[in-house]
Amino acid sequence: MKPLDLAQLLAAPTDPPVRDALRRLAPRSLDALIIEALSATEEAWRQVAVDRVLEFVAEQPGDGRPVVAAYFTTTERRTADGMHVGWSPFVAALASTEDVPDLRHTRTTAVAVPVGEATLAEEVFADPELTDALNRLAALDPPGHEDVLRIHLPTRQVTRVKP
Repeated sequence: MKPLDLAQLLAAPTDPPVRDALRRLAPRSLDALIIEALSATEEAWRQVAVDRVLEFVAEQPGDGRPVVAAYFTTTERRTADGMHVGWSPFVAALASTEDVPDLRHTRTTAVAVPVGEATLAEEVFADPELTDALNRLAALDPPGHEDVLRIHLPTRQVTRVKP
């Protein structure tokens, strides 16, 4: 079986033939499949984030220097389960060098935004696909308060850095 054929089957794991095949796997094989599926899922969401940032950068007026990296800071959300840290759906900085810009919270003015207004701002101004990708990445690998997400455009690598 070709990898693409297998990928198409696994894309619909609730279809009867795939579900039946998964039920017949040994527990060790199921665990290996879960690990690989999570890794592939996380990488796929990273690439969605890269694609959306590349599209965003292409729409920006340029000064002749290509953008090397985009940075996202964290945001805290209140849910029924409590407070959760995730990635802000808005680009904190675009850099034309390899140097990480100063993104410390002490360098910016914090403004309290009511929960409803923050959600409305995301719905109106944020890229929905980028927002979904960042939320999924935060769910798969939750960030810490001081973390910064770096999307390096030439290599398409998404990494977490500490400023």
